[in-house]
Amino acid sequence: MMASPIPETMTCMEISDGQLIPATRPLPQPADGEVLVRVHAAGINRPDVLQRQGAYPPPPGASDIPGLEIAGDIVALAKGVDDWQVGDDVCALVSGGGYAEYCTAPAAQCLPIPEGLDMDQAAALPETFFTVWSNVFDRAALQAGETILIHGGSSGIGTTAIQIAHHLGARVMITAGADDKCGACEILGADLAVNYREQDFVEAAREFTDGKGLNVILDMVGGDYVARNLDALAMDGRLVNIAFLNGSKVDINLMPVMLKRLTLSGSTLRMRSVAFKSAIAKKLKQIVWPLIEAEKIAPVIHASLPLTEAAAAHALMESSQHIGKIVLHT
Repeated sequence: MMASPIPETMTCMEISDGQLIPATRPLPQPADGEVLVRVHAAGINRPDVLQRQGAYPPPPGASDIPGLEIAGDIVALAKGVDDWQVGDDVCALVSGGGYAEYCTAPAAQCLPIPEGLDMDQAAALPETFFTVWSNVFDRAALQAGETILIHGGSSGIGTTAIQIAHHLGARVMITAGADDKCGACEILGADLAVNYREQDFVEAAREFTDGKGLNVILDMVGGDYVARNLDALAMDGRLVNIAFLNGSKVDINLMPVMLKRLTLSGSTLRMRSVAFKSAIAKKLKQIVWPLIEAEKIAPVIHASLPLTEAAAAHALMESSQHIGKIVLHT
């Protein structure tokens, strides 16, 4: 089923020699089980920057256009789609193609836009919320009453993780690189915000936990943080890495892993199956979407720029001056 009229071509942002440039392409066609979405807004994420730099190629079969999360209205349905109708407003996790006026998405990775959110806010949900749920709650199994340290607390991932962990009953500690970022994180629900430029987070974690150590650490830094994370964890603590901004090759003493029965883990989401991502979508809809609609959790939007200013959006992200998410609107 297809809405009418739909143009034959669209504006998108292509990667050329490490730069984002506007281009015109034919509309993508949804495969079985997919929908075609008219994109009103698309979220910016660190993997997009890495892809532009040539360090994170799209998985086989995915669009070479960057962009991993979108919000818009469905304009066409392929075979096998029963849960959505043309005209439905959705936000969706995609494997690529978001920086465009139209994008295909697996129907199972689409979610209704929570009541009260606009398209910019909705576009800021999928990548960070799917990532946080998968790593903090599925992989690290954070429980109410436990403690979690979130590195990069003012990032899109960080601002999301703070809110969900706080509202599901965990005690939250974060690190950030400026006092204003720490303050923003405290407003979102962080019980302790550490400016890593001024304070040792390992010592702060000991004080925060009365010497017991942290139950869970969500890290996107890597490098010398890895050994320090091991020191900061409690018995049976869990460390989950989702990125290595300071490098993935480290020389560390693994004895704490054995002595404290630690679990070291990590994951990437982009190459996982539709079935895997669909399972996350169902949990988000059941557990987290009601918190958003009750205005207990909200995406933090730092800036919204036109699609054709994607290069400026990337420059802003690379400056690390933002708090929360950066989105593009069509």
